[in-house]
Amino acid sequence: MSSESRIRCAALRERVMSAEAAAELIPAGINVGMSGFTGAGYPKAVPGALAERIRKLNAAGEPPFRISIWTGASTAPELDGVLAEVDGIEMRLPFQSDPICRDRINTGKMDYVDIHLSEVSQYAWSGFLGKMDLAVIEVAGIREDGSLIPSSSVGNNKTWIEQADKIILEVNSKQNAKLEGMHDVYYGTALPPNRKPIMITDPSDRIGEPYLACPMEKVIAVVETSAADRNTPFKAPDETSRKIAEHILNFFHREIELGRLPKELLPIQSGVGNIPNAVLEGLDAGPFKNLTAFTEVIQDGMLKMLKSGTLATASATAFSLSPEGIAEFDNNIDLYRDKIILRQQDISNHPELARRLGVIAMNGLIEADIYGNINSTHVMGTRMMNGIGGSGDFARNGYLSIFVSPSTAKDGAISAIVPMVSHVDHTEHDVKIVVTEQGLADLRGLSPRQRAHEIINNCAHPDFRPALMDYYERALHSGRGMHTPHLLEEALSWHVRYETQGQM
Repeated sequence: MSSESRIRCAALRERVMSAEAAAELIPAGINVGMSGFTGAGYPKAVPGALAERIRKLNAAGEPPFRISIWTGASTAPELDGVLAEVDGIEMRLPFQSDPICRDRINTGKMDYVDIHLSEVSQYAWSGFLGKMDLAVIEVAGIREDGSLIPSSSVGNNKTWIEQADKIILEVNSKQNAKLEGMHDVYYGTALPPNRKPIMITDPSDRIGEPYLACPMEKVIAVVETSAADRNTPFKAPDETSRKIAEHILNFFHREIELGRLPKELLPIQSGVGNIPNAVLEGLDAGPFKNLTAFTEVIQDGMLKMLKSGTLATASATAFSLSPEGIAEFDNNIDLYRDKIILRQQDISNHPELARRLGVIAMNGLIEADIYGNINSTHVMGTRMMNGIGGSGDFARNGYLSIFVSPSTAKDGAISAIVPMVSHVDHTEHDVKIVVTEQGLADLRGLSPRQRAHEIINNCAHPDFRPALMDYYERALHSGRGMHTPHLLEEALSWHVRYETQGQM
């Protein structure tokens, strides 16, 4: 299908212009909502054109040109990277993974608001974030009536279109035309006290519309593009990832034998990365059939499971595929289009639905402490890595919250298990299972002191296990409170030691 035929609305065809011309319509100092979630469905042309415009203004000595950018989640170098590089971002939310953005955030040159992904639209609708002036949204096409065919992510696009005064559309002919019909955009959300139950009782349920409604009078520009999403190659699972996956799979089998999980498990939510893909690979190689997923992103491993029949349905808000995964999806989209549903992120990550469906949540961590508190976002307590993303949406509300990580980092210089985490994203109350390649700690129903023994003995690397147990025993017998024993003068000494000596 040609790029021209993707714009089927005559009135909006008249607003087609270049990315450079569209970028001229964006003034400094405004709040801009942009599409994009985990490198899928983000605008590919206008951000780069805007960055080039800012670069020229900077070179001419003009006053700083900066905007605040709100997205669904992470985007790509063509958006976050190019705008951060020219110092064009005043504030960023709710999630990012770009190295240039990260540097700007951690050197104090960019403000960053790290928000649970399910709450972003509520923040916007409630006015907590201020006024949204303009939105730049990638779509796969525009229908005759002006409604929009969503792209490879839905994210916060519904909210941005509703909230923004003006809209720039990028129509990307590189996106598969057969994406049309795969989306489920729900228009029944509301603010308190007018909320109603969200009537999803199975990940396969559809409750919305396949298209985004967009008032044509808001659209000030339409830009035609033909560019692929950011695609990140996933490495084949290494030995550490396989061991972590093996511990999780053995745990699932035990839970089934004990009658605490059905043989089809419960809907799976999986974070992005090589360890989650190793778990998915293990599930696909096992005896499981007709599993379901209620998650944020569709990864390569889920495509394989859908194709094999291990996974019957996958509900998400975006894709996050490798180049091979994108080719597989495009080549077999007729198989996948009836098995995949893409929703807006305030539904894909909704706490009500995670609780009702009983999601099994699997997410990564930077560090865990001996009592089960989790740091997912901050390196050494002060430096932002990416953000909390959707992990909190699912960890607190799912049936099982599983956090995974190798037991060490930096060639063994850092222990992922520490006496006290340097930053808390998920408290011990939201953490049920911790897994490293060393083993699995089941924390359900345990007191803090029992959790400490479980985590140290099962998850800590042998090189750090004696020191962790020594810390715990001395804290236990220090004469201080014994419910959650700590030596406050030493609790963060492991981090201080790494910062000053390069070794925990």
